[in-house]
Amino acid sequence: MAVDVVLGLQWGDEGKGKIVDYLADKYDIVARFQGGPNAGHTIIINDQKFVLHTIPSGVFRDNITNVIGNGVVIDPITLHKEITGLSDLGVELGDRLLVSRKAHLILPTHRLLDAASEAAKGKDKIGSTLRGIGPTYMDKTGRNGMRVGDIETDFSEKYKALKEKHLKLATLYPKVDFDLAAEEAKWMDSIEELRQLKKIDCEYYIHQALKSGKEILAEGAQGSMLDIDFGTYPFVTSSNTVTAGVCTGLGVAPQTIRDVTGITKAYCTRVGSGPFPTELDNEEGERLRKVGGEFGATTGRPRRCGWIDIPQLKYTVMVNGVTNLVITKMDVLNGFGEFYVADSYQVNGDRVKELPFNLSDEHLRPNLAKIEGWGDLDGVQDYQSLPSTLRDYVSYLEKELEVPVSMVSVGPERNELFKLS
Repeated sequence: MAVDVVLGLQWGDEGKGKIVDYLADKYDIVARFQGGPNAGHTIIINDQKFVLHTIPSGVFRDNITNVIGNGVVIDPITLHKEITGLSDLGVELGDRLLVSRKAHLILPTHRLLDAASEAAKGKDKIGSTLRGIGPTYMDKTGRNGMRVGDIETDFSEKYKALKEKHLKLATLYPKVDFDLAAEEAKWMDSIEELRQLKKIDCEYYIHQALKSGKEILAEGAQGSMLDIDFGTYPFVTSSNTVTAGVCTGLGVAPQTIRDVTGITKAYCTRVGSGPFPTELDNEEGERLRKVGGEFGATTGRPRRCGWIDIPQLKYTVMVNGVTNLVITKMDVLNGFGEFYVADSYQVNGDRVKELPFNLSDEHLRPNLAKIEGWGDLDGVQDYQSLPSTLRDYVSYLEKELEVPVSMVSVGPERNELFKLS
């Protein structure tokens, strides 16, 4: 069979968890292919809110196997909390959660380094979530990281050596408030939980699943504009968040990938530092933040808000090979009589529709086009019953992005996600 992909087309927080949860019952396996506990995939079912940081969003479907792929970096403490929280809600994982032996581990000293490095940057901070993601990926590429498979043997010497390396590096930075002894004790306890989980050689497991006819959904974390290669560098994450990351993050060949579902909000948000051409640092931006509940699911930080950006979306549609779009949070725009989209940029007097190398260019300005609003959506049961102005907006996005829209979301619940056909 094939691997389908769900990923975000903006700077994250597009609603990937909800979409994966909605689509999951069509699949046998849901697999996370990159990122770490900086992800916060929020799912709301019957007014109950769940936030997943490491575990794939197919976990709420009883018949789905959930795989944490080799491209993911795992903090055992976060994973332990997540498993405990799900158990308290009556969601028992059993053999439905599988972990790649080649996934790298986040050590307490990775988080120490992350905090110290970010603090030392002062006003030049990149907006790290301080979860140790960057330092862990640095050790991965530096070829001295620790992997899940290492805990199946006596890993104490390897742990000690890596910890000592980190502590030496930490002396290069100003001291930060970090209780290493307490965090290390929690980490060691959580390793025991990780030992109990079923470990797999992800590339072989996925290959055999495809060979036997299984349907697989690959779940991305963060957003395409945070990709280490194609995002707004250096204000990016440390992994490949685009479709290509599925191949390296799960061990699958490019030809196995079939459909790529790209998710965008009806507007745009960003957490942390970095360029954001359509940002609204005004009352309208605050209104979007308040109505949309735009606060980070992982950090709680207020998200920066702005209008949707067509050149940015065309770029991520192209890079990912998107085959269909999902537009989320349409309901947040309910009260806007009119709103705007950026259909191009003005750079040094020239009108451009491609992303420049430096999106932070002080001479760059978005060209805004006005869109008519649609009012209240309460009680709407299907897509055709939605206001014509909303459907016109969807058609406009389809035309500009040259990709069909498959679904729109008008609220947080599963039943508030409408298919277009």
